[in-house]
Amino acid sequence: MNPGESFQQLQETIIGCRKCRRLVEWRERVAIEKVRRYQSEEYWGRPVPAFGEPAAALLVIGLAPGAHGANRTGRMFTGDRSGEWFYEALCRFGFANQPASSGRADGLCLRDCVVTAALRCVPPANKPLPDELDNCRIYLRLELRWLERVRVVVVLGQIAFRAFLRAWRENGGELPGGHLPIFRHAGEWELPCGIILISSYHPSQQNTQTGRLTRAMFHDIFRRARSLLPA
Repeated sequence: MNPGESFQQLQETIIGCRKCRRLVEWRERVAIEKVRRYQSEEYWGRPVPAFGEPAAALLVIGLAPGAHGANRTGRMFTGDRSGEWFYEALCRFGFANQPASSGRADGLCLRDCVVTAALRCVPPANKPLPDELDNCRIYLRLELRWLERVRVVVVLGQIAFRAFLRAWRENGGELPGGHLPIFRHAGEWELPCGIILISSYHPSQQNTQTGRLTRAMFHDIFRRARSLLPA
C-alpha cells in the first residue's frame, strides 16, 4: 500500500468518526436546522477530511470546520469568510489554482499543499473541549506520518499550534532547541528534522474585522512559505 492510498483511507475513517457525542449532536443539529440563506442546500454534517495532495510539501493546519462553511460544504475553509482570505492567499502564492471556494465541485485544486485541522467536527461556539481535541489528535498524528514530503507547516491560530506540537511530540518528534515554542503571529522555527514551522493568526472574522490580522500580514505568511519551497 502506498502512502497516498493510506492517506485517503485515513480520510474515509475520519468521515465516519463518531467519537465525541457532543460534537456529533451539534454538527448534525446544525445540518438539519441550517440558516435561512442555505435552507435549500444539503449540509455535509459529518467530520471534514483533509483536502489537497498527499505528496505536498506544504501542510496547513486550521482549527475546525465552520458551522455553515465546511460543515455545510464538506471541505476545509470552503463556503465562509475565512475561506475567502485563505484561498486568496494560497492562489496568490501558487498553492491553489483559483482564489475562491464555494463547494466541493467548484474546480478548486491545491498545488503542493494539503489542508487539515486540529478538530474535524464543528464545535459549539467554535470552542472545542480538551477531550475532543485529544480524541481528534490521533488523526493528525497519522496524517503527519503519511505526509512524508512535508517541508513547511503553517498553523493557523493557537489551538492548531498546540495540536500540531502535541501530535509531533507524540509521534516522537523533537522540539527546536528542546523547548516548547510560544505562539505568536509570524513565528518561525526549524524542527530538528529540517521541517519549518510557521505560526499565524487564524483568518477568522474575529481577527480580520478587528484588524488584528490584515491581508498583508496573512499574505506574508504564505509568501514566506513559498520562499522556503521550490517554485
